[in-house]
Amino acid sequence: MVEPYVAIMAGGIGSRFWPASREHRPKQFLDIVGGGKSLIRATYERFTRITRPERILVVTNEAYRDLVAEHLPELPAANVLCEPSRNNTAPSVAYTAFHVRARDPEATLVVAPSDHVIHKEDAFLTAVQLGTEFARRSAGLVTLGIEPSRPDTGYGYIKYERAETSAGVYAVTAFREKPDAATAEGYLAEGGYVWNAGIFIWRVDAVLEAFARYAPQIHATLAAGEGSYATEAEAAFVAEAYPRTDKISVDYAIMERADNVFTIPCDIGWSDLGTWGSLHAYADKDERANVVQGGNTVMVDAANNLVRTSDAKLVVIRGLEDFIVVDEDDVLMIYPKSQEQEIKALTAGLTQAKFQ
Repeated sequence: MVEPYVAIMAGGIGSRFWPASREHRPKQFLDIVGGGKSLIRATYERFTRITRPERILVVTNEAYRDLVAEHLPELPAANVLCEPSRNNTAPSVAYTAFHVRARDPEATLVVAPSDHVIHKEDAFLTAVQLGTEFARRSAGLVTLGIEPSRPDTGYGYIKYERAETSAGVYAVTAFREKPDAATAEGYLAEGGYVWNAGIFIWRVDAVLEAFARYAPQIHATLAAGEGSYATEAEAAFVAEAYPRTDKISVDYAIMERADNVFTIPCDIGWSDLGTWGSLHAYADKDERANVVQGGNTVMVDAANNLVRTSDAKLVVIRGLEDFIVVDEDDVLMIYPKSQEQEIKALTAGLTQAKFQ
C-alpha cells in the first residue's frame, strides 16, 4: 500500500455557520455535529488510519496557527503550513505540493477539507487508498465523487465516462457548476454524475506539472522559492511571495482544464456541512424533525428546527417551525431556515467587528 502525505485544508472562515463560527474561531475548530470532537480533530484522526502522523500536514491561515496547535497538540510545528493571505485554494495546493516535493519527490498527496463529515469511514479510506494507488501509477489527477442521493442544487457536479479506466476509476469528461433544480433532476435521471467533494489525490510531480501548464503565474511565483521549501527559509519566502499569487480555486485553475482528471464514485456518508441547513439534514432528529444541540432545551409544538444552545441556559421554544436558532454568549440568531443563504451576506454587513 502506498502511504500518502495528507494535506488538511483548514484556512476557511465558515461564515455560513455564524454566529457559532467566527473569524477568530471558524467552524473547523468547533464541535458542530455534537460528537465531542472538533471537525479538524475528527479529520486528523480519520487519516491516521492510513498514514503516519508525520505525513499529515495542516494548511491554514497564519491567524489560526495557535488554534491548530490547540486541537492537534501532537502535530509537529513543521507540519503546519501557514498562508499569509487568503488567495483561494489553487495557491494553497501549489504551495503544499512544493513543500511535500521537497520532503519526498515521489510523494503522493491527498488534499482534503478539514470541515466535512464522513459517516462511512471505512468506505472513504478504501476509496482514498484506491485513488492513491491509481495516482501513483498513472500520474492522473484524481477527485473523489460523491454518489448523489438527491437532485441537490447546492453542489457542483462531475460528469464521467461510463467505462472504467481502471477498477473503480473513471475518466472525467466535464465539471458542472451548481445547477438549478430541473438540471439536477436531469443529472440524476441520466446517471454518470457525482457531486464534487473537493477531495483530491495526485502525485506531487503531476500536480505541479499541471500548475506549470494551466496556472503558470502561480507556479512561477512559488517555484522561485525552490531550495527554501521544508527548510527554515520557507516561511520568509512564502510571506513575501504567496500574496502575489493569483486568487483562484484549484477547480478553475487546474481540474476543469486538465485532460488527465479521473474520479472515484463513492458512497461514504458525506456532508460538506456548508450551512446550518446541511447540518439539520445530516444530524439525528427528534420525532418532530428537530435537531437540538443543548441539554436544557424544551421544544413544545415545534417542528423541523435546528437549535444550538448552551447547556448552562434553559431554553423553551413553542410553536416554531423551519427555523435556525443559535444562542452564543454574545449573539442570539433566530432565522428562517429557508433563507439561510442570506447569513453569509448578513455577517459581511455587520459593522461591529466583535460580532464577526
